[in-house]
Formats: sequence, structure tokens, C-alpha cells
Amino acid sequence: MRSPTDPTARSGHDREILALAIPAFGALIAEPLFLMADSAIIGHLGTPQLAGLGIAAAMLTTLVNVFIFLAYATTAAVARRVGSGDQRAAIQQGVDGIWLALILSVPVVGLALPLAPALVHLFGASATAAPYAITYLRISALGIPAMLAVMAATGVLRGLQDTRTPLLVAITGFSANLVLNLLLVFGAGLGIAGSALGTVLAQWGMAAAYLVVVVRGARRTGAGLRPDLAGIRACATAGAPLLVRALSLRAILLIATAVAARLGNTSMAAHQIAMSLWGFLAFALDAIAIAGQAIIGRYLGAGNATGARMATRRMVEWGVGAGFVLGVLLLLTRPLYLPLFTEDPSVRHQLDAALLVAALGQPVCGAVFVLDGVLMGAGDGPYLAWAMLGTLAVYTSVVVTVASGSLVALWIAIDLCMAVRLLSLGARARTGAWLVTGAVRG
Repeated sequence: MRSPTDPTARSGHDREILALAIPAFGALIAEPLFLMADSAIIGHLGTPQLAGLGIAAAMLTTLVNVFIFLAYATTAAVARRVGSGDQRAAIQQGVDGIWLALILSVPVVGLALPLAPALVHLFGASATAAPYAITYLRISALGIPAMLAVMAATGVLRGLQDTRTPLLVAITGFSANLVLNLLLVFGAGLGIAGSALGTVLAQWGMAAAYLVVVVRGARRTGAGLRPDLAGIRACATAGAPLLVRALSLRAILLIATAVAARLGNTSMAAHQIAMSLWGFLAFALDAIAIAGQAIIGRYLGAGNATGARMATRRMVEWGVGAGFVLGVLLLLTRPLYLPLFTEDPSVRHQLDAALLVAALGQPVCGAVFVLDGVLMGAGDGPYLAWAMLGTLAVYTSVVVTVASGSLVALWIAIDLCMAVRLLSLGARARTGAWLVTGAVRG
């Protein structure tokens, strides 16, 4: 057995990690790139519009990302089947996940449309920003079924160890989104409504492309395409702990948005830009976590617990290193990207300080995202749920106490939240409780 310090073992893990992580990076950043493009375009319409986008985007991503288990649980389950050598069962698991995504989207859209004004006002939006937030949220809600279907289908392909197809779809989707937004916002003069509409059209195009790929895979392996209630119910049961985790995480981000909104339009606009950039870096770091989900699931499905532990060690090293590099780049490249988002000097002043705090926390974020992905790949959802609930409790007590005074204090609280997550995930990774082998986690 090779030791974790064996250069041959490290090199083999590096090739495996990078082969999945590099394409996954491009696919993962599609969502923050959508939001960053929207922010850059809307930012030139005015500060109230940008503040409205910030509030609406926070709620929209909450409505969608609470169901992130559609991607994560599917990746882990499909990868285990691949590791055990059952390709047909792997595809079937993915098809069930896509049906679950479409079913879940119906009540979400049904609630988002009529409740948009109440949700916006709940977040303390100013009188000038609220109309823009309501408009953006209502139109964007029409893309929720596509977004959830994309999540599930992406999970299928990741579990099959294919991160290149999601990369191609993401590049095409982002390009279409950018062109459509420019045409609809400025060419057609639709303002913030045009930005939302362009994003919805791009999301539906991405969903159609993913479904074509999955259907072809099902026909090739003989997997069924019709809804299977037992399979859909099993996917929902496996994803329930990750839903709790996602709700807790979104609560943390929503609390941050609510605090920023109450600091005024200037702070909210600065927070929106900072959060867009932080989200971009988070998805970049999460590329290694996605590789972790697929690799760990496959190793455990094949009964190789030792390989899973060795790969985990190497991925954590990659995560910390990548976080350090991204933090430095975030600071050094500010003169290049800040003019793209806003020309308001007061917004840029607050943004500079917030970005410094965000940059300092990136190495911790890198380790957190990797360990999160590893435990998801192992199917350790119940522990992740409890750990995130504990983090939420700590964060809430801190943010209520110190973050209401300034945007910098708010971002310090966010960094503290990530440090708490690192402690809980690191403690779990040191044990062997998550190393459960087999095609299905017992």
C-alpha cells in the first residue's frame, strides 16, 4: 500500500482531481457569472436598480439553492453505482433525480410569483429599490424549473465522471445570457426586466441541452425515462439531510443580505458586488469539491476506503492553496474589475474594505468546500445537516451583535462562519465514520 506522501500516489491523485476539477470549474461558475453579468449591466442603470437586483438575486438563489441536493446527492449516488460497475443503475438514479427536480419546481414557482412583493419588503428593501427587486424576482422565477433540472442533470454527469459536458453547456449558456441581456436591457430598453428575461431564456436553453445528453445515455444503457415513484421517493429521502444543510446555509446568506439592506442602498449595492465576487470564488473553489464528490463516491462504491482517505488529504491541500491564490488575485485585480460594476465612489469605498476581509478568508473557504464535497460524496448527509445547523446558531448570535454597524463587520462575521464550518468538518474527516463502502450507502 502506498503512503499518502508517496510522490507516485500524489501524482496519480493530482491527475484524477485536475481532470475533473478543471472542467467543473467552468461549469460551476456559470451561475455566479450570470449574476456578475447582471450586476455589471444593471449597475450602469443606477444604484437603486443594483440594490434591487441584490435583494432579488439573494431570494432567487435561495429558492433554487436550497435544492442543491439535486446535484450533490445525485453525484454521490451515481458515482457509487459507477464504482460498483452498474452503469444502467447509475443512469436510472439520475433520471429519478431529474423527475424529482421538475416536481419540486412547481410549488416553488407557484409561491414565488404572488409572494414576490412580500418577500422583498421582508428584506427591508428601500422604497426606490423595491420595485426593481419585485420585477426581477417575478420574471426570474419562470426559470426555476430549468435551473432545478440543470442541477439534477449536472449531478448525473458528474457522477459519471464527466465534467466536460457541463463545461460546454455552461460556456454556451453564459455567452447567450450576456448577449441576450445586452440586447434586452439596452437594445430593447427593458431595463432590469430585460436582464431577468435574458437569464431565464439562457437557463431554459441549458436545461434542454442537458436533457438531450441524459436521454441519450438512458437509451444507450437501457435505463427507463418514465417517472418511477419508488426511485423518486428514494432520491428525496437521500436528499433530505442536504436540504436541511442547504436551508441553514441560505439562512446565513439571507441574514447577511437583510443586514446589508438595512444599512442603506450604498451598503446594499457594495454588498451585492462583494457577494457576487465571493460567490464566483466559492464556485471556483467548489470545483475541487465537485471532483471530491465524484472521486470519493466512486472509491467507496468500489470498496476502496484507503484510496478515498488519501484522495481527501490531497484535495484539502489543493483547496487551501487555491484559496490563497484566489484571495491574492481578488485584491490585486480590483482596479481592473471594480469599474465594471459601479461608478459610485461611495459604493467603491465600502466595497474595498469588504473585499479585503473576503480575500483573507479564502484559504479557509478552500478547505471548507473540499471537506464539504468529500463528505457529500460519502453520503454523510446527516452529519452535514447537524454541523450546518450549529454553524447557523453561532453565526446568528455573532451577526446580530456586531454586524449591524458596518459592512466590514458583516463580512468579518461571514469569515467567522467559515472558520466554524472548518472546525466541524475537519473533526469529522479525521474519523473513519464517513468511510462507508458499497454500491449503496447502508
